[in-house]
Amino acid sequence: MKILGIGNAIVDVICKVDDKFISQNNLTKSTMKLVDETEFKKLLSTLKIEETVSGGSVANSIVGLSQLGNKVGFIGKVSDDDLGNKYEEGLKKENVQYFYSKKKEVIPTGTCLILITPDSERTMVTFLGTAGRINENDINKNAVKDCEILFLEGYLWDEGEPKKAFEKAIKHSNKVAMSLSDLFCVERHKSNFLDLVKNKLDITFANEQEILSLINTSNFNDVVEFAKKIKKLIVITRGDKGALAINGDDVVECSANRNLKIVDLTGAGDLFAGGFLHGLINGKTIKDSLIKGTEMSSKIIQIIGARIK
Repeated sequence: MKILGIGNAIVDVICKVDDKFISQNNLTKSTMKLVDETEFKKLLSTLKIEETVSGGSVANSIVGLSQLGNKVGFIGKVSDDDLGNKYEEGLKKENVQYFYSKKKEVIPTGTCLILITPDSERTMVTFLGTAGRINENDINKNAVKDCEILFLEGYLWDEGEPKKAFEKAIKHSNKVAMSLSDLFCVERHKSNFLDLVKNKLDITFANEQEILSLINTSNFNDVVEFAKKIKKLIVITRGDKGALAINGDDVVECSANRNLKIVDLTGAGDLFAGGFLHGLINGKTIKDSLIKGTEMSSKIIQIIGARIK
């Protein structure tokens, strides 16, 4: 198997809203907020659902990799309920091997409300459900050992059981990559993420805001120096400034694609990571991998949702 993803198994519920809805509900545009089931249902009750799809950040990347013809797998915790069954079916339909045997949990399968505003930005409200209760017993050690690259998401990291799951997975991996996931996520777990990036990850994916926050700077040159110093591959997306990869002393840049009809930014980072990893595991150069990542993210932002049909 080329790549195994471990992440939050979340069913995405996509809705269009106006900016007023974001401000009235005290949400911060373009970020992810964690809520309980009651608050989630209250928000959803006033909305029209555009689409429902098996989601989660790393799962989106893994599906993209599968669509590009790679043999991939995924581990994520769901309950044996209606949404859990839909989640599993959605992955299998995309030829992703699902390394998780679901059972009836006390807490239901996780759900993410993806709110798309007229400017195409997406704001996420997540009820983690049982996804956030992943533990070391949920990690298939043989699947981790058998993959070339293990791909983790920052969203999944939390003290307690998820941390133990992370540690077990990293311990048995051949090479490990992780996405920092979200600015709030970085700010919540900064010291732990910094330790992971410096000492345990081979590849880190981040956007510009996330990596600047991680190392407490507002100067992007500091990021380049930081990456060169730790001698790890750090891949950064910078919106309309394009993307770059810092690999040892080499800095490789790729410009953004222009004149795109942007509909929804959901999944842009996920599909970028999938495209980049596709290049990397198929022997492409860093530059070509950046180009493939940019191509994939350009496709996804021109449609609603995080899956290329």
